[in-house]
Amino acid sequence: MKIKRTLALIITTALLCTGCAGTDSSTSGSESTQASGSSAADKPAGKVAEKKGRIYSYILENYGKAMLSCQQESTWMTSPEYEMEYIEQTTGKLPAMRGLDFMNNDFEGCVARALEWDSKGGIVTICWHTGVSGSGYLESLDETPDFDKLLTEGTAEYESMMKSWDEAAKALQQLRDAGVPVLWRPFHEFDGQWFWWGKGGSKNFIKLWQLMHDKFTNEYGLDNLIWVLGYSGEVKDGWYPGDEYVDIAGSDTYDNSTNIRAWKKLINITDKPLAFHECGNIPSIERFERDGDMWAWFMIWHTDYITKNNKENLKRVYNSDKVITLDELPGFDKDE
Repeated sequence: MKIKRTLALIITTALLCTGCAGTDSSTSGSESTQASGSSAADKPAGKVAEKKGRIYSYILENYGKAMLSCQQESTWMTSPEYEMEYIEQTTGKLPAMRGLDFMNNDFEGCVARALEWDSKGGIVTICWHTGVSGSGYLESLDETPDFDKLLTEGTAEYESMMKSWDEAAKALQQLRDAGVPVLWRPFHEFDGQWFWWGKGGSKNFIKLWQLMHDKFTNEYGLDNLIWVLGYSGEVKDGWYPGDEYVDIAGSDTYDNSTNIRAWKKLINITDKPLAFHECGNIPSIERFERDGDMWAWFMIWHTDYITKNNKENLKRVYNSDKVITLDELPGFDKDE
């Protein structure tokens, strides 16, 4: 976390200097209105829900046999395609999944890049480094809210959080309406308790997760979301919100392992498919096979985390028959 925090300071400075931080919430066009769109109860499941089902079924079909490749993007380097271009130049392939982040209220930019990735046939996953009421990475670490107030409807704290959620929901609704399913990974590394959403302990986190799930599903009508519960590498007991609130669970680590210790804990918590949703160095596929933890996908973090990978190993990983790349995905927009 110290490394990521230092990197965040550098990134935040760069974003402020270059103006690439995305759309400010005050100019996103939402103003004071609530998220638009019919509720899930009023709107029948459409094509996006069917496409979401095909993606989830595909993940289940390959789970334990092959891993989807995934790469987290950055937006402050030479191009938003910095990581994708590096991977393609190094391996001759592109990842099956692209990782985005609503950090710094970059809703407009994330929507545009998600639409483009989906048009290529790829899968989209989105996380969100945010403070209680919006903003960026440092706020997600530094804030310590009063959870009694935060989770009580009508308080200033609750209303401020809802305004922030409304902005995220609007962006996700744009993707829904464009037919783009999203592997949605909010409140990640919650059990590490370094981000604000974990600082209130497990019971408050579960209430928070269930609240977002209910509002995004029933109020905002977001039937395009596949909910990804992202533990830290610790995978502490007592933080699981329940099967009805989770589609995929996972863990991350930057210790250069296959994350087998987390795997062994997770399989005792849930029967859901498991994802290695953040790593730095990617081990060889032979190590995953030996350890017996063939995750649904692996996602390498951005900038130095991908470029410091051993190039020959990265090439072997991306060209392994046990790793699914963009060119190997089926057409999710049509019935198979």
